[in-house]
Amino acid sequence: MSDPKCKICRRAGEKLFLKGAKCFTPKCTFERKPSPPGKPLSERKHRTNITEYGVQLKEKQKIRNVYGVSEKQFSRYVKEATSEKGASPVAKLYEKLERRLDNVVFRMGLAQSRAHARQMVSHGHIMVGKHKLTIPSFQVSEGDTLRIREGSKSSPLFTEAEKKLNDAKSPAWMTIDAAKGEIKIVGTPKNDKSEVGFNWQTVIEFYSR
Repeated sequence: MSDPKCKICRRAGEKLFLKGAKCFTPKCTFERKPSPPGKPLSERKHRTNITEYGVQLKEKQKIRNVYGVSEKQFSRYVKEATSEKGASPVAKLYEKLERRLDNVVFRMGLAQSRAHARQMVSHGHIMVGKHKLTIPSFQVSEGDTLRIREGSKSSPLFTEAEKKLNDAKSPAWMTIDAAKGEIKIVGTPKNDKSEVGFNWQTVIEFYSR
């Protein structure tokens, strides 16, 4: 039985790395079966060209699935991003998604995937400043310091935490102190085109219909 996350990648037509390190192994379902779920194209009675709406919908679903947010959350982020005066909607949408606490934990290198990071946050393993937060959607701010909760450091989840933090390829808007086991938010997330390619403008247009 195919993993639901693998089906998402097959439907998107590309690897979205939703399962972290497992996506780089020969067992990756997408490597063996990259075609969309359902009947092969050769067996389908009707072939239709993808409309502009279809392209926009597919891109929206791709970004939403990569960050692991619900449709309600995602549409709210887009609405907030497009309502801010003097700001680029694309830049603001990217910033809101990147500032999510679960995404930051993923960026720290502690979790294999954003879903894994979401579990860490939900189970109360992460501190922001002096507070234990269990809300994955919490928006971090410049100046915030994140670290593993003291009582969680003995958990198998954080085996070799210092090494993971040292090896993490963190973005420029955060600094990592592996010895202390913490990171600090020092700037604003900027869209990095070297990652999974997203057409952010297409998503803004989808919600502008």
